Amino acid sequence: MLYPFMTLNDETEIVHSESMMKDGREQVKVVIEKPVYGGFHSAVCWLPDYRWENIQGFTSQEIQEYQEFIESLANIIIELARDGGFDRAADL
Repeated sequence: MLYPFMTLNDETEIVHSESMMKDGREQVKVVIEKPVYGGFHSAVCWLPDYRWENIQGFTSQEIQEYQEFIESLANIIIELARDGGFDRAADL
């Protein structure tokens, strides 16, 4: 399941998974989707390694900018992933 995290001014959506154990380590999947004419640009970033995959439509410069943005918020995203997203965290 993916949880909404943030919508940027250009309508780019950032969502994240629950915290999960993968290869013996905690990991969180962050998905970025930006609407464009005829579809979406998208990419996946795995925290805490900042490993990018499935990059479609974004330039390397855009990925670098998203990398810096996610780095500045990674601790919040990981904490929300542990708690089940914003909605669940608000109930705690």
